[in-house]
Amino acid sequence: MKDLLYLKDEQIKDFIQLLFYAYRETFSDPQKVLSKKFFGPAHLRSLNLIERHPGISPGELIFKLKVTKQSLNRVLRDLMNSKMVKEVKDQKDTRKKNLFLNKEGKIFFDAVYNSQKKRIFNALKNSNSDSVIKFKEVLKKIVDGK
Repeated sequence: MKDLLYLKDEQIKDFIQLLFYAYRETFSDPQKVLSKKFFGPAHLRSLNLIERHPGISPGELIFKLKVTKQSLNRVLRDLMNSKMVKEVKDQKDTRKKNLFLNKEGKIFFDAVYNSQKKRIFNALKNSNSDSVIKFKEVLKKIVDGK
């Protein structure tokens, strides 16, 4: 642990570069699946959040994705026109809309997920449990800005 107290700029730059490569490779795996529907990374991020948070509102999606309303509307329009996502009025407040994957969206998401799963699964499987737990903790701290 004392090694971490002496991280040099070069080590931090190497870590940032590895994060970039890990992101690039993980999100390049589903490109074939996405390109069949003419979808890109924004569609993938939206599908991922809708799958992980069924019933999420467009406002919550904007907040989590850190995108503009205009950007999200373009992506949601594509996803709804492709029958991937459905918008359902909230039962308590009919002004509020909730987003869900429909049957085709779930099938499509599973295809995307399976194309990414192999790389992540193999990396986790070939690491010891302590490394996996600590890596997850570090990633959470990066996301939270701590």
